[in-house]
Amino acid sequence: MNAAGFVLDVPLIGAAEAADRVLALWRDGARLRELPDGCWLLTLPEPVPTRAGRAPGLPLERTGHGALTAPGVPAGAAGPGRAVLGRATHVLDELPEVDPSGWLLLTGVTPHRPRPLGVAPVPEAAPVEESLPAVPRPDLRAAAGIRPTSERARRLTAEEPPAEAPTATGARSRRRGGPQIAMDPRSATVVVVLMVVLPLLLVVLYGLGLIADRGFDPTGVVVACAVAALAHRVVFGRAAADDGSAGSAGSSGAAGGAAGGTGGAAAGGTAAPRRRRGVRVPWLGDLLARLALRTPAAHLLHERHARYLRELTRAFEQHRWEDALRDALPLASARRSGAATRTWLSLALPKRFAGPLRATPATGRPAAQAAFHGRTAHQHLTALYRGAAERLEQQGRIDEAAFVLADLLDAPAEAVALLDRHDRRAQAAELAEGRDLAADLVVRLWWRAGEHERAVRIAHRRGAFATAVDRLAATDPQAARALRAAWAEHCRAAGDRLGAVEAAWPDAGLRPTIVADLRDAVALGGPTRGRALPYLLALDAGDATRALARAVLDGDGDPHTTGRSALTAALADLPAADEATDRELATAAARAAVRDGGFGGAHGGRGEAVEKTLFDRLLRRADPLVAADLARPRPLPRLSTAAPAYTAADRPGTLPVLDAALLASGSLLVACGQAGVRLLAPDGRTRAHWDAPADRLVLADHGGSALLVADHGPELRGFARLDLVTRTVRPWTTLRARQLAPSFDGRHLVASDEDGIVVLDTLTPRPTVVWRELGRDQRLVFGIARTPDSCAAVVYSGLVGGMPFTEVWRWDLPGWELRGRRRVDDVLTDLMSRSLLEDLFDLAALADGSLLSTEPETGPGHGGPEHTVLRWSSDLPPAELRVDGFARSAPATDGDHWALTVPEGADLRVHAGTGPSADPALSLLFPEASGPGIGVRRHAGAVTYWHRSGRVLATSADGTTLLANLRVTAR
Repeated sequence: MNAAGFVLDVPLIGAAEAADRVLALWRDGARLRELPDGCWLLTLPEPVPTRAGRAPGLPLERTGHGALTAPGVPAGAAGPGRAVLGRATHVLDELPEVDPSGWLLLTGVTPHRPRPLGVAPVPEAAPVEESLPAVPRPDLRAAAGIRPTSERARRLTAEEPPAEAPTATGARSRRRGGPQIAMDPRSATVVVVLMVVLPLLLVVLYGLGLIADRGFDPTGVVVACAVAALAHRVVFGRAAADDGSAGSAGSSGAAGGAAGGTGGAAAGGTAAPRRRRGVRVPWLGDLLARLALRTPAAHLLHERHARYLRELTRAFEQHRWEDALRDALPLASARRSGAATRTWLSLALPKRFAGPLRATPATGRPAAQAAFHGRTAHQHLTALYRGAAERLEQQGRIDEAAFVLADLLDAPAEAVALLDRHDRRAQAAELAEGRDLAADLVVRLWWRAGEHERAVRIAHRRGAFATAVDRLAATDPQAARALRAAWAEHCRAAGDRLGAVEAAWPDAGLRPTIVADLRDAVALGGPTRGRALPYLLALDAGDATRALARAVLDGDGDPHTTGRSALTAALADLPAADEATDRELATAAARAAVRDGGFGGAHGGRGEAVEKTLFDRLLRRADPLVAADLARPRPLPRLSTAAPAYTAADRPGTLPVLDAALLASGSLLVACGQAGVRLLAPDGRTRAHWDAPADRLVLADHGGSALLVADHGPELRGFARLDLVTRTVRPWTTLRARQLAPSFDGRHLVASDEDGIVVLDTLTPRPTVVWRELGRDQRLVFGIARTPDSCAAVVYSGLVGGMPFTEVWRWDLPGWELRGRRRVDDVLTDLMSRSLLEDLFDLAALADGSLLSTEPETGPGHGGPEHTVLRWSSDLPPAELRVDGFARSAPATDGDHWALTVPEGADLRVHAGTGPSADPALSLLFPEASGPGIGVRRHAGAVTYWHRSGRVLATSADGTTLLANLRVTAR
């Protein structure tokens, strides 16, 4: 028969097999539509002769009226533009169309773009758009309708007049220590003169005998000076909070000191910035407070505080909410009052911190403690405020109740729960994000509030997609599915195909949307292919996928780079849909695990117990006869305990190599400057060539894309995006950047400019800053060391006492939580004492926060250096490595990997390893090489080393297996 179309039963044969059949029949003018039952309707422009027994689907015939009918349906049963399939009739134009263009794999196709004649002008830097996430700053006092504090309460808390205090715009504040005594510079001068200078002068004159002959006793004068200074402090002094490093978070008072804590509290309310910056003298305020407690004035001061507490308690008990909430003082939570910092005594009620609304590390500055309010007062006010919050909620005054919980009790999580219970989701999300609560809670609240884009950005930046979906699924399954779909789309846009699959897979309804992602992941090869194949088998992808999985399991080569270890581990967790296929592949996977000595760490390196569990799962599904005879996997013995040594090609290549990386597929991506970028096979054959100039590569962690960076000047960089699946290059932008991290997450690029570290969104048409770190007087000294979960940099903050104040800062990614600030001035001082700090090329940083320094060591009786000592400065026990020869440059680093180069005659010897170690992991020799020119790159479980002369060498992560050794040529 002549078939004008076919109906393909997708639920029965699977989407992958159906797609193969459509592509085999496709021709110009064909149309593919989806039927309501999930089947596909393929219409052809011209009928094709078909045998019913060999048809790819149910064949359809075209009638004289232009309708499509199934066999056995009368020719006149339908009008034009319709399809009659048994009892069902469909209008063709009303059926949704399926676009098969996304199924095409362009593997092996090299795109070429025409180039203009002559020299292209150097592009100008594109303007950078600032799109930093605005931290919500809810004003709970204003939302609750609470007017500014009374004049009497303002005097007690030493607040500025409300006319000069702008409204707060922040919802949380992070303390840097506690409140400290701060005074006006003139007041501080008067106190110092009365307390120190004048008494000291009188004692000196008395000791010299100049005033002793007149019967003068200096004791009374000293006491009088102390009393005068105390009076001046009480009248003109005031309590102040540590203002941190930038910004202000408004404040309505303080209560940590009044409650016997270390001071500080919640955000919100009305800001009270100082007109002039105070001089911090906490020890002087502590001394004055202790002297005052030993004078008759102590009783008056105590009565003043007690009267205030009595009146505040009476206002709460009488439900005079306006007066009570207006004059109430916030309490410090246990997480703040329990800080292990020195406490200074204060006579005033300390004010809340008014510093930056962002997560900044504590400086360890001393806190202040009120002299008359201890644990009893704190417990009393806590019970008072909690009772008020309950009564306000019962009366329907939700804003006031949230204010009491968040600002007075410093319990923002309880306030967020209160607002969420009463369906005030936007307000709850603002408060949760502003107070830096759990990321999954913030994402869930913003998503339910309808701010989907904001929720996705927060989830990606703080790595909270998985927990947010789980938390949302408990209350709103439909919203959880939508968030999961957005998660998958976010990964897909960043080029992370396998990430999109893993995000959508738990929801069976989303699995049909990830078939194209799985095909792209298989095309990447290596471990990515090994993890993707079981998903296709679980979707019953067909014989082609089964044959490919069997070929990987039975193949040779390194288990990691070929993806065999990843495939065996994934098959243990995810069975194939077809039982016969699953039994066959489980048997082959068990044999591969025994042959490879285990799963090669593909399960995340979680130990022998996990490997035993995975192997048992394979045996339960494998052929029983084979399973009975298989021994358990045993780790393969290491042939030698000495560090492996490899020798690169004996002669230079014909093209310069400025950057290189071994990809998961086993191919090498090489940047050759103006000669473009090449994708090479391990034996040196060119698989693809792009004319885009590139001096360095910024690889995505997932291996699906890379940024090609061309240096147009000292700080001017041109960027293009390379998709390693479709092998297409798309120009992005040109911008100024001082330093670049060598890797990124597929979307966010870490760089530095004159203001510090910036995070740029590479998927926007214009470079957009979405996050910033450092700033002001802080600047980077060396490059940025980055791994997928950590980032470190050496930060210089100026001269202190004539010496550089330098620290190693380390953050956890993706949330940019600062985990450490360790001073390294001792390392710099030691280098300066050896006259090695003429330039800054003797130091390098690793992503774990370690600082590497090199030092020449001269042997006795010799005039020149004989050895180079590589030292680590870190929180770990000190380690050093001594090698022969003099290193003329700092070690090359990437993440936690390092490579130290020393000349060896006319050759270059490279000692390489990971982290602090007294012995290198391996040794490399580049014959007939000169100049530093050695680079190192860790990616996809392999480490790549290259020299500018055109030679590339790649090994496994532990250095025991040589994966590639080639020259780069122009062929």
